[in-house]
Amino acid sequence: MALSHKAKRRWSLFILIFGVPIYIVMAVTLIDLLRDVMGRPSILIELGVFVLLGVLWAFPLKAVFKGVGQADPNAPPEDEQH
Repeated sequence: MALSHKAKRRWSLFILIFGVPIYIVMAVTLIDLLRDVMGRPSILIELGVFVLLGVLWAFPLKAVFKGVGQADPNAPPEDEQH
């Protein structure tokens, strides 16, 4: 079932306000666990993990964010609204 434009806008806002900060905390926690297991990893390894996690979250949510900044395609044209 495809989401309506209005639902996409609501879900994208919810994800940006709540989901991304939670994801950031999870990423930092993962790096902290990595430090506990193998000591302080190289800065390149940390950077690689952060970059990977920074890109990974977007792939499953691509459909939600696609077209959100555009006008609602199902809305009547502006000249017909008045």
